[in-house]
Amino acid sequence: MNVKDGRMRAALTRRVRADATRRSTRRAFLLAVAAWPALACAGAARAQAPARVRRIGLLSAFSPSDTALWHQAFRLGLRDLGWVEGKNLSIEYRYAEGRRDRLPDLAADLVRLKVDVIVASVTTDALAAQKATRAIPIVMVVASDPVAIGLVESLAQPGGMVIGLTNIASELSAKYLELLLAAAPKLMRIGFLVDRHSPGYAAHMGNARSAITHYRVEARFAELAKAEELEPAMARLAKEGAQGLVVLPSTWLAVERARIVKLALAHRWPVIAAGSNFVEEGALLSYATNTAALFCRAAWYVDQILKGAKPGDLPIEQPTKFELVVNMKTAKVLGITIPQTLMLQADKVIE
Repeated sequence: MNVKDGRMRAALTRRVRADATRRSTRRAFLLAVAAWPALACAGAARAQAPARVRRIGLLSAFSPSDTALWHQAFRLGLRDLGWVEGKNLSIEYRYAEGRRDRLPDLAADLVRLKVDVIVASVTTDALAAQKATRAIPIVMVVASDPVAIGLVESLAQPGGMVIGLTNIASELSAKYLELLLAAAPKLMRIGFLVDRHSPGYAAHMGNARSAITHYRVEARFAELAKAEELEPAMARLAKEGAQGLVVLPSTWLAVERARIVKLALAHRWPVIAAGSNFVEEGALLSYATNTAALFCRAAWYVDQILKGAKPGDLPIEQPTKFELVVNMKTAKVLGITIPQTLMLQADKVIE
């Protein structure tokens, strides 16, 4: 190879090395550009203040033990929507322990705490919360006929600060008698246990009387307002010859369910009530919505409010599924043979 060829090869080598250096530099630059947005976002995320912890007030006429499963379902519903208690959410729990006279003070306490939303477990809670504030959104969970009692203007357009779900319990008052007679068709005189201060009192009584006329049975009503009246009321029903018992929906009657069922079974009465917790105490039947499912659904309303939705624009939802629970142990004790047609309708059977 002559000198000229050597110089040409050396020049070519330098050009190749220079091109390689430029490509390497360009690749590094492109990688840096590609990585920059991610790095910038990470930096911004670190620089941002933590998300504000939102506060919910949960008002309940019941006790913590009565509502444990319901509130667990509520928290799980919130978690599925990204709200985690102790992380970006705090919940202030207030329990009236079956004493409705405590509800106004408990509701006022939540208002003083300036919670973002009040979750009202049942109708009495929602009424207490509505009286305490017109500025804080209220999500009712198990409300009976909210239009009739003045909680909302209509189901489709609530119009105010109260939203959520209704369990249409007053409309079920006629269904209780139908199911009790289906289980024990020989009953002719039925006792009705009634909370005369229940927000749904008029609707419950109207539907119950219609069912009595339809099924042509005798009815004996025991209306009471406080726990001290329970035993005398049950004794009066027994004296009047009651053969079975319908417990019309009421918050504090639900709290007293163990006593009610014990007294009824002492008279060998089959009992039907709203809520499977009555059947767990020994009642023969219960028919109601699934309260845990309603609490889980209530989490969606809370999520909407926390994200800025206007309460009056969220329609009230009505349940589409009801649960029939049968206690076969009680049926055997009372000597009642539950018809197969009724058993086929049961969602749950306690053996």
